[in-house]
Amino acid sequence: MEMLTKRFLLRDFVPEDALAFEAYHADPRSHEFYGDDQAEPVNAKELLTLFSKWAVERPRLNYQLAIVLRDETQTLIGCCGLRSAVSEPGKAELGIEMAPAYWGRYGYAIEVMRALIEFGFGKLGLQEIYGGTVSANFRIARLVKSFGATAVMRTTPEWMSAKGWSQIEWQVTRDQWENGRLTFHSRGRAKARR
Repeated sequence: MEMLTKRFLLRDFVPEDALAFEAYHADPRSHEFYGDDQAEPVNAKELLTLFSKWAVERPRLNYQLAIVLRDETQTLIGCCGLRSAVSEPGKAELGIEMAPAYWGRYGYAIEVMRALIEFGFGKLGLQEIYGGTVSANFRIARLVKSFGATAVMRTTPEWMSAKGWSQIEWQVTRDQWENGRLTFHSRGRAKARR
């Protein structure tokens, strides 16, 4: 599985990605908005095993992809995915994480998110794409607001409440996408979806 954007190759993980994936997951900034159990070093290895399992499932319901630079295809800078195995039919959860060294860089996350949304609605025929975060994650809030997603408050898990956070889910619909109501702000300019 591969998708190309202007600057990135989104592809299935390969064994050579393990060291870089584990290294950026070891950075405390990578898991500042997760529960304590997800901050354990073994979690990164378990995730890679899970991603490999998903890649060979048929039908494939979960796409969790490595984000690598197009001109440096061995440089892992994060991961992203669309996961529908535990979603209602026609819906998928979008997730994206960048290695901390690449946070705030030239619209990287926007470019990746746009590719996933195009793939989800265009190739997978989804009706809705959603994602979730904690109220304290202002970077994600800005990112999803930039392209017209709708925020929805959800029941907050206990571990989030204990930290003074609430759970926020955002969503975009196929109708928004088909009617050109999604915009992607990258490098300070708004770009229409088509």
